[in-house]
Amino acid sequence: MKILSLLKLSMVASVCGLSVLSAAETEQPNILFIFADDLSYETIRAHGHLDIDTPNLDRLVAEGTTFSHAYNMGSWTGAVCMASRSMINTGQFVWRTPRTGGEFKPAVAAGETWSQLLKSAGYRTYMTGKWHVAMDAAEIFDVAVDIRPGMPKDVKEGYDRPVDEAAYEAGWKPWETKYGGFWEGGTHWSEVIAQHAESFLTEAADDAAPFFMYLAFNAPHDPRQAPKEYVDMYPLDRIELPKNFLAKYPHQDEIGCGENLRDARLAPFPRTEYSIKVNRQEYYAIITHMDVQIGRILDALDKSGQRDNTYIFFTADHGLAVGHHGLIGKQNMYEHSLRPPFMVVGPGVKAGAQIDTPIYLQDVMPTSLELAGVDLPEQVEFKSLLPLLEDETTEHYDAIYGAYKENLQRAILKDGYKLVIYPTIDVLRLYNLDEDPQEMQDLAKNPEYESKVQSLMAQFKTLQVEFDDPLDIGNPGSPDFTVKPQRH
Repeated sequence: MKILSLLKLSMVASVCGLSVLSAAETEQPNILFIFADDLSYETIRAHGHLDIDTPNLDRLVAEGTTFSHAYNMGSWTGAVCMASRSMINTGQFVWRTPRTGGEFKPAVAAGETWSQLLKSAGYRTYMTGKWHVAMDAAEIFDVAVDIRPGMPKDVKEGYDRPVDEAAYEAGWKPWETKYGGFWEGGTHWSEVIAQHAESFLTEAADDAAPFFMYLAFNAPHDPRQAPKEYVDMYPLDRIELPKNFLAKYPHQDEIGCGENLRDARLAPFPRTEYSIKVNRQEYYAIITHMDVQIGRILDALDKSGQRDNTYIFFTADHGLAVGHHGLIGKQNMYEHSLRPPFMVVGPGVKAGAQIDTPIYLQDVMPTSLELAGVDLPEQVEFKSLLPLLEDETTEHYDAIYGAYKENLQRAILKDGYKLVIYPTIDVLRLYNLDEDPQEMQDLAKNPEYESKVQSLMAQFKTLQVEFDDPLDIGNPGSPDFTVKPQRH
């Protein structure tokens, strides 16, 4: 039965004195939003891309519907998470959502952030973890605890590593608490989120009001720290090098992904197989550690008795390269960095299903509002996913748009093709994603694809106007290599 129809029918049944559906289904549904940081779509074992242990995220895949092609629209800063989170909390597209630093775009109307809209509908709103948005979380959630900055405190020892095995043995280790970071406060930050969620869900069991939980992990953002037993789960001979590994990405400096970018300096230049395997080892370890905490949250939800009336959304603010194409961070237009995982579990949602229609991860906001019966304010530009979940359509957006900073990178995705644009150096890259998912075969200079390039460029220019893109593509100016602060 369709999701909205299920909810509407339950209300009618209640009025008529019928017992068509369970008592839980007659209530306003709870919304549990679990949000990771720097998590690529490939990092869920159930998706079949990597040898990585994620049993609890696999559980969400099995119990719900996966959107296999969720995208982040882009960023005006090197801290891509900041733009992504601003969009998700306001519903506004990238160039119109509020930002810190420089000029503010049109701000969200008072009382119309995601949590405030749900609060107006009678929800008890709760937030813990990473925030990194140009608003005060404590003011827009009923409860906000342990509000974290954009990233845990880093140290110089965590960069340009490891050069070789000897340097690794003598240097920074992800389980050593003396470096702080995720260990500041005495308990790993991912474990703190699980503890808070367990406490809230225990209280929610006796609360008549529906809840909205915004649980935002800093993991697996760097510094990628995890207990030693999780790192030991991934000996280097278990780690496969990405198929599209490069020692250096062409144009890395011109597109803002070179040595002036903080993220890029986590591994030494040029990239080596050893350094990338160690970075991926630590990436997998902190993901598996986070997965265990997600399992604690799901178990607490089950114990609360609220599971049957709760919609669970899991995604991340973007993906991450960690060695793909010679890149480390998320400041690029490749699939590994644009695409996070995206799963939905709840009443009426098909179990073990997959939808390949491209979406934006920020569509979670209007989807949850529609489930809650909240009318979308005019500012919300992203779209509800319910028509896709209910099999009413396979269409969503005409094309997917991507951007990094005002003039450095752009992309458009449509009908299985992606056009990547580097405006300041007049370079185009074209990929057939269906035939070349690793984006290793650039078709832009192939005469057979000239019409495809022209068509995508024309559509991109249309989206520029629609989205208030500040780039003058014919006169982009000099690259801006200023490294903006990546945390408040």
